[in-house]
Amino acid sequence: MMAVVTTGIGGYDKLEYRAVPVPVPGPNELLLRVLAAGVNNTEINTRLGWYSSSVTIDTGAAAADQETRAEQKADGGWSAATPFPLIQGTDCCGEVVQAGGDVGADLIGKRVLVRACMRPNGFDDMENIWMASDFDGAFAEYVKVPASEVFAVHCDWSDAELATIPCAYGTSENMLQRAAVGPGDLVLVAGASGGVGSATVQLAKRRGARVAAITSAGKADLLRDLGADIVLDRKDDLVGELGERTVDVVVDNVGGPNFPQMLKLLKRGGRYVSSGAIAGPIVSLDMRDMYLKDITLIGCTAWDAPVFPNLIGYIERGEIRPLLADFYPLEQIVEAQREFLKKKHFGNFVLVPPDSRSTETRST
Repeated sequence: MMAVVTTGIGGYDKLEYRAVPVPVPGPNELLLRVLAAGVNNTEINTRLGWYSSSVTIDTGAAAADQETRAEQKADGGWSAATPFPLIQGTDCCGEVVQAGGDVGADLIGKRVLVRACMRPNGFDDMENIWMASDFDGAFAEYVKVPASEVFAVHCDWSDAELATIPCAYGTSENMLQRAAVGPGDLVLVAGASGGVGSATVQLAKRRGARVAAITSAGKADLLRDLGADIVLDRKDDLVGELGERTVDVVVDNVGGPNFPQMLKLLKRGGRYVSSGAIAGPIVSLDMRDMYLKDITLIGCTAWDAPVFPNLIGYIERGEIRPLLADFYPLEQIVEAQREFLKKKHFGNFVLVPPDSRSTETRST
């Protein structure tokens, strides 16, 4: 089969499109034909070694740096050293074609999504592993995954549209659940036009919250159409626009220099939740803004048990909609990631393997 193999930490030259063996599913595993695979920050960050404590710059700057001065980092993976060479691809919409045993055999022939964040010791233990970070993922024609992480989905969405869901919407739903977002909350969403941000606007509105979305000026109308009650430009003085102690929950995967404003905005007892820091991981924290207002800081990586089943239900009941910015052939991954890093898109990018191109708009 054809796959994109990431050979190590560095620039785009580390992405090799080549033939590799088709994986063989073991007991309790399923083999999926990949129909479409989403593009996310996590694949780029892993290739750049951005998770290393030695990196203090944003993802875009790190990408430029690695193109000119590639540097290996033993702690560059999200949790430990990344097992290169690795097939990345965290988001997978696929068709089950083979079972390694009896488990999951009833899913053969069905269109499915893969829960990319897996809790191998059960949901009472925070230990977690990720497809495409800890083992081979979906930037290939076929992928094998544990049967327990495969969910059939019945809807009229295309394969490419379904591939926008797992990482972005799973991450978002997990943050909203951990922060206990409910009716009447005012939720501030940083980076609201990106994959996780636009998912958060939809999912927070679905929970009955009011949403204030931060974006660039050219995307304001798109966010209003998506349901945002308030739209702010990322250059705005956020405290001046909203006022101190007005926000119940901040969902911030941006980080960087705007972080101090976020805590000023939170009410007493407010919740700040994050699962990323695309504008920079090192921030300035005035401890008084945190403890004097009884603020809860919530870090999110491991998905909780209800998250993915919730998403399947939302899709099948038509409670959310996909935001497909564009799709590319799998072998054009470099072009897709370059465009992704420009952050001019709204929603998600998707890669389509060669055998699936005739079905990129298929729905069932």
